[in-house]
Amino acid sequence: MKRTHHCNELRSHDDGQTVTLAGWVHSSRDLGGVIFIDVRDREGRTQTVFDPSSLPKETFDRAAALRGESVILVTGKVRRRPEGTNNPKIASGEVEVAAQELEILNQADVLPFPVDDPEVASKVNEELRLQHRYLDLRRPEMVRNLRLRSKVATATRVYFDEQGFLEIETPILFKSTPEGAREFLVPSRLHPGKCYALPQSPQQFKQILMVAGVERYFQLAKCFRDEDLRADRQLEFTQIDLEMSFIEREDIYNLVEGLLKRVWKTALDIDIPTPFERITFEEALNRYGIDKPDTRFGLELADFTEEFRSSGFKVFNSAVANGGVVKAINAKGMACATQGQIEAMTECAKSFGAKGLAYIKVENGEWKSPIVKFFTDAEKAALARKLSIEEGDLVLFAADQWLTACEILGKIRLYCAEVLVTQGKLAVPGDRFDFLWVVDFPLLSFDKEQNRWYSSHHPFTAPVAEDVPLLTSDPRKVRGQHYDVVVNGVELGGGSIRIHQPEVQKVVFEQVLQIPPETVKARFGYMLEAFRYGCPPHGGIALGFDRLIAILCGTPSIRDVIAFPKTAKGTDLMTDSPAVVEPKQLRDLHIELKAAKKP
Repeated sequence: MKRTHHCNELRSHDDGQTVTLAGWVHSSRDLGGVIFIDVRDREGRTQTVFDPSSLPKETFDRAAALRGESVILVTGKVRRRPEGTNNPKIASGEVEVAAQELEILNQADVLPFPVDDPEVASKVNEELRLQHRYLDLRRPEMVRNLRLRSKVATATRVYFDEQGFLEIETPILFKSTPEGAREFLVPSRLHPGKCYALPQSPQQFKQILMVAGVERYFQLAKCFRDEDLRADRQLEFTQIDLEMSFIEREDIYNLVEGLLKRVWKTALDIDIPTPFERITFEEALNRYGIDKPDTRFGLELADFTEEFRSSGFKVFNSAVANGGVVKAINAKGMACATQGQIEAMTECAKSFGAKGLAYIKVENGEWKSPIVKFFTDAEKAALARKLSIEEGDLVLFAADQWLTACEILGKIRLYCAEVLVTQGKLAVPGDRFDFLWVVDFPLLSFDKEQNRWYSSHHPFTAPVAEDVPLLTSDPRKVRGQHYDVVVNGVELGGGSIRIHQPEVQKVVFEQVLQIPPETVKARFGYMLEAFRYGCPPHGGIALGFDRLIAILCGTPSIRDVIAFPKTAKGTDLMTDSPAVVEPKQLRDLHIELKAAKKP
């Protein structure tokens, strides 16, 4: 084949050239006995013209019989389109190719869904699109997503190379470390009864690389987690993974801000301002009710714990008496909320353990709520002042322990924002990117059911230096050197400065997390031993690459930016995976499958 140009290459200055194009039949139109076929490849489209007056009848008939998405090779002469027939929607719209020869490389069957009409194709059932992913990926929108993904991957590699990093691949077959998410296990044929595990992250290997003196490591790492799926989560995913020696948190902030600045410029030609805003975990929860806040709009939480400490409303004063807080949010302009919307927010509150949701509607100059009669004038004045209450507002309350109250209103804040945007009462610009760092997370969280502490991030996160003495005396107050980078309410990635002293890591494992010494040795013994031979201070971060690309592409689902994603049920409809395996394969792996128990 002698393809001379791609389908987005020809322009008016190519007038008169004889060219050969190869691609798919994007569309075919018969206008007055002349056939116009748009030929499409990865780069774009070009119109070709089959005129029966200048072609052998056999060639013309074959062109007339072509079905959409057939693969063809067209040779012809470039000419300017007739006056008034230019197509400004495509880059090659000033010219067309007068066909002289046609070779059909592959005649396509009738398609299960159209790929030439973006509006129609986007409305096709996603399962059908995933079943025929090779067709779905032909759509220009999907080609754009994959192209941008490749472009960002290249920019990432160039950036880290400039910063002196080495790209190093870490193993995919690892060992089970069940402290994190549920893992995928791989039975070993050579070691009966033992399993590998697919890595949830390269965390331990990249720390070992720091012990080895690599100093600056990165990779676009494949990771695996056997979790329930949703729009922003897959069983296998890619992350931009990095680790650095002899650094502090500020070094990570500067490095990642530089990377994201480069990526946004490369992908969208947008100059994002740096440095990013930084807020503590506590401030993020107090103001937004979530540790990954969308700061493009207000609707911030306000604290009324002191104002309602002695309130006549028992729900509020008893919450404060039990060590809790009273918080409120003003959903401005949402007093018109329907009963269904109020019930949805109430169910949200109940999902966190609340008994209900207290609220006030401000309508016709009146505060409408059964709880208002319990408020003093001073309490009402404080509400009006702190929340800037006006006609048409909806005030919502949460009275509970601090974290629970914050999380309740954090969820309700996002719900209200969606409703207000739909009603045109709140502007959240889609082309604006608000970046920030969330810092000073608690190192540990307490599991009431198991009556033990667990790592808020992971057990390798270093505590803030001055909080180390509190590890065994008051773990609740220990801050971790953990940081998350957030944009528009999406966590792009998280990382931390790591523990590099073996004695501190041993205390965290055994005394704080209460992992038995024999278990520590079995799971992490090689790390503790490596630390004994000179481990430098180090830290790192991992950014969700799929999530990053989805943001850049403006899609809510990472399935749209992964070539071959799994469905929400964890299946690959195109290849029918997972699939049954042969009994011999199971015998070789020394495993036996049992029938699933009926629910």
